[in-house]
Amino acid sequence: MKKKNRLTFWESLIIMLVMFGMLGTMMIAWKMTPQIPILLTFTLLLFYGRFRGFSWKELQDGIAEGIKPGIIPMIIFIMIGVLVSAWSMSGVIPTIMVYGLELLNVRFFLFTVFISCCLVGVIVGSSFTTISTLGIVFMGIGHVMGINVALTAGSIVSGALFGNNMSPLSGTTNLSTGIAGVDNVFDHIRTIAHTAVPSAIVTAIIFLVVGHSTANPDMSSVHHIISALNANFFISPLMLIPIAVLIFCAIVQVPAIPTLLAGSITAIIMHIFIDHPTVKAVSDQIMNGFQLHSADKKINAIVSGGGITSMLGSISLILVALTLGGVLLKLGVVDNLIGKLNSQVNTPGKLILTSMISAIGVNFLVGEQYISIILPGATFKKNFEKQKLQPEYLSRVLASGGADINALVPWGVTGIFISGVLGVSPVVFISCAFYVWMNPLLTVIFAFVFGKNYGKAKSPKTTMVREVSEQLN
Repeated sequence: MKKKNRLTFWESLIIMLVMFGMLGTMMIAWKMTPQIPILLTFTLLLFYGRFRGFSWKELQDGIAEGIKPGIIPMIIFIMIGVLVSAWSMSGVIPTIMVYGLELLNVRFFLFTVFISCCLVGVIVGSSFTTISTLGIVFMGIGHVMGINVALTAGSIVSGALFGNNMSPLSGTTNLSTGIAGVDNVFDHIRTIAHTAVPSAIVTAIIFLVVGHSTANPDMSSVHHIISALNANFFISPLMLIPIAVLIFCAIVQVPAIPTLLAGSITAIIMHIFIDHPTVKAVSDQIMNGFQLHSADKKINAIVSGGGITSMLGSISLILVALTLGGVLLKLGVVDNLIGKLNSQVNTPGKLILTSMISAIGVNFLVGEQYISIILPGATFKKNFEKQKLQPEYLSRVLASGGADINALVPWGVTGIFISGVLGVSPVVFISCAFYVWMNPLLTVIFAFVFGKNYGKAKSPKTTMVREVSEQLN
């Protein structure tokens, strides 16, 4: 086999710039669907790797390693497609819409959406679950009320990601704490709250102010929607049972896949007992999504959707994005770029800024939130130890720059998911996801404002006293 030469930093930087140039031109300027530009970029990178001496087996191994972290998220995508269809056909989503339209005030709509998604996100510990359940409902209500779709989606995403950050049940929260070496997840939550809570407060104020400037909707249209939903679905508090099942499973820490299945099965069973559909009809709706065929086309568009097939486009995008990311990792492009940054840090501010840039950079290079947590975490952990910074400050960077920023990457797993579930382009909601921008920004600003003693670990004496106290208790 031809001996391969390790890619240099400048070679890796050129690859990254060319890659972003190609993707930006094709996706933004030419408005091509993301799969094709990413697939073309992957093809060129694959042959370049072979030209540089990597074997086909090594490159294929890189592809497999890149796809592996996305397998569970892709299964979750399928389960969410099933859940949305089940909740639509049974009347769960229409029931929440009716109650929401009757109770929500348009002036406080965006503020209420943000707060509701924050609370549910903390309870269920999953931004995906929050967005795919509450998010879909709020998008429908916002559409009826005439709220700007970007603002509605931005408030949903902001609330869901804040809840995800503050939940001890969150997968990305626990991964961040594990990679950073934090012993207790609540230590991480207390630390990230220093930036997350101020970011959430500012975001809530923004949505409150913007909401008050929103024009009054045509209330006759709202009343018409409520009447149409009542005419086509069984609207009852009983239809909230699947939601209670979902929340209960999350509270007792049942994993995401069985939790989503439990919520779906409960709704399907209720649908069978109430509406008596045929088995084939239920099967078709689970696969292809629920389609309402009423005389009102507006209602049909609002409540129809879901199904396994609705997620296939997103899954294909995840596959090609992770494939590209796997080859970049195998060629050493990511390691080269992060390694160069690693050598430039000598103060807490510089270290946190550099690790944040690395996490965001991996997000845009690889498009996968778990890799964006793992790689910078493993790379900079020793730097945090050397400067005697508490590991919670590293885990905060990984959660905000790694997990959260993934939602702002059009080819990132989270960005793809949000776009597919809410039915909006990432370009639409990115500018209005205020919390997602603000939390990483405050993390970096605080590191520079508070200077050299920022995040310093407790003295050995203090640590020893705490450990003895815990043992005695």
